[in-house]
Amino acid sequence: MAGVKTFDSDAALDAAMDLFWRRGYADTSVQDLVDELGISRSSLYATFGDKDQLFQQAFGRYCMTEAGPRHELLTRDGSVLNALRELLYGLAQAPEHYPDRRGCLVVNSAMERVPYDPATTALVTAQLGRLEEALYAALRRGQVAGEIDPSRDARTMARFLVSVIQGMRVVGKATADRSTLRDTTDVALDAVRASRPDAEHPPSGGLAVEPELRD
Repeated sequence: MAGVKTFDSDAALDAAMDLFWRRGYADTSVQDLVDELGISRSSLYATFGDKDQLFQQAFGRYCMTEAGPRHELLTRDGSVLNALRELLYGLAQAPEHYPDRRGCLVVNSAMERVPYDPATTALVTAQLGRLEEALYAALRRGQVAGEIDPSRDARTMARFLVSVIQGMRVVGKATADRSTLRDTTDVALDAVRASRPDAEHPPSGGLAVEPELRD
């Protein structure tokens, strides 16, 4: 019947997300999208709007399907440190899961389109904010449970971990060497972990924190 959509819009959106993720916004043309999605230009525009609108929807799908499950790790019952470890070590495994080293769509978009495109800037800022809030809530629970250093501000630690995570994404895109990412994970966990009662010195090979200078 004329005018009836004959394709799976969810599958098409997944295909668009994957294409933007692999190639970026600028290197993905409308014709590339038409070819990848297997639909006509008229169907693409009628269903998703123009390229910018489709990108925004693909970005949202990425946040839901790729980033969402990682955020859920931080809300589950049990050890907060174990959840953080699973989250960060999962990122360290990313080069193995994606041999094309596509990185993270959020980070890729930030590097490619922020701050030149206000819509993308808003999307990236919102997603980083959601990650910060998820980390903050988890760290507060960890402080109550005695796993996370109570002397450090949870908000500051959350922002630190956001920066660590995004940095790991960039490094994982640049190199397939997982040892660097595992080392980063170990240091990040040490930075937020509550000290043992008998821990007067940093472990061998660890980083000592210089005392804060006061007037």
